[in-house]
Amino acid sequence: MHIIGILGGVASGKSLVARQLAALGAGLLEADRAGHAVLERPEVEAAARARWGERVFAPDGRIDRGRLAEIVFAPWPDGPQEREYLEDLTHPEIARLLRARAKALAAEGCPAAVLDAPLLLEAGWEGLCDTLVYVDAPRPLRMSRAVGRGWREEEFAAREGVQKSLDSKRARADVIIDNSGSPESTRAAVERFWHTLVG
Repeated sequence: MHIIGILGGVASGKSLVARQLAALGAGLLEADRAGHAVLERPEVEAAARARWGERVFAPDGRIDRGRLAEIVFAPWPDGPQEREYLEDLTHPEIARLLRARAKALAAEGCPAAVLDAPLLLEAGWEGLCDTLVYVDAPRPLRMSRAVGRGWREEEFAAREGVQKSLDSKRARADVIIDNSGSPESTRAAVERFWHTLVG
């Protein structure tokens, strides 16, 4: 089974492209969903409680991802240290879940799967992929989309600041899909790519 990795800046439309590929027949490997599952594991909750105390927990006793994000995306030096701890804690298990899901999709006869992971290169998961697709959109448009989702500009900058540069992501990509226009034009580009991949 062919695995497609999605790259791009914050709010570039990576998940949109992943969903469009899924609609065409690709299986979906969602790192965020796997990450949510990992954060609910008792051993991860215990490690988070030992590291950060009750401040990262919601009233229901589960880890509050928003509160955790405030810690791990804080400015240098604390933010990067805390983010590294969190990634060391969760990324190996997320990768295991993604591999298990890919294996299940392959067993079902799925021709391709798309890996939607915000930190694909940063986590070293490009090795899981056969093709890397870069979703391109200019920064003002991405900022506008992020603000439309309820993000503050500072949050946008903080998230983007911890990722590899857009130039490095673009350079790693095998295919570039422009997502600066209409959803229809993006869908047409995704369909062209899909047909070159699977016929």
